[in-house]
Amino acid sequence: QVQLVESGGGLVQAGGSLKLSCAASGSIFSINTMGWYRQAPGKQRELVASITSGGTINYADSVKGRFTISRNNAWNNWNKVYLQMNSLKPEDTAVYYCNADGIGPSIWGQGTQVTVSS
Repeated sequence: QVQLVESGGGLVQAGGSLKLSCAASGSIFSINTMGWYRQAPGKQRELVASITSGGTINYADSVKGRFTISRNNAWNNWNKVYLQMNSLKPEDTAVYYCNADGIGPSIWGQGTQVTVSS
């Protein structure tokens, strides 16, 4: 089983930056894709960014050029995934969740709140 713990959320003014971290533990070898999702009040959860074991990265159109997903090491030796968020906008306000997909059920972290004030 995989466990995920997010950190790094908070309150920031528009135009500011935050860096989210997701620490993974347990059966990390079973993961083939890590992703960051977000859910704003009254809206569906949406994919923000993802990174595969092969290093393929995908971003939502709304965050391209502003957000960067990365990991601390090569896929066979990693345990943290990051989301660097720059030029934040009020519409980025949401609970951000880390997700792991691979062998077995999809795993979610507990979420971290990001609030961007105008």
